[in-house]
Amino acid sequence: MTSLFAFQSFSMWQLGKGTYLRSASIWAFDLKNHMFHVPFSIGIGKIVKVNNTVFNLFVEPQYSFIHQGIQPQVQLFAGINLQFN
Repeated sequence: MTSLFAFQSFSMWQLGKGTYLRSASIWAFDLKNHMFHVPFSIGIGKIVKVNNTVFNLFVEPQYSFIHQGIQPQVQLFAGINLQFN
């Protein structure tokens, strides 16, 4: 059995013309096994409209400045969100 505590803070900063900076890393703490993963992240995203579809594309490198256990120290979080009108 695992007792997990997760905390996510996020921030977005609009740069204009659909471009933005973002940070949305998740801090995870396995309370039973005494493992934790606390990454710092900063990424960039872009919102583009093509015909009637809005694309939100982003990439966000994450570096774990505090970690214990088998979690990765460096990871890349990327995504594509689509909104259809």
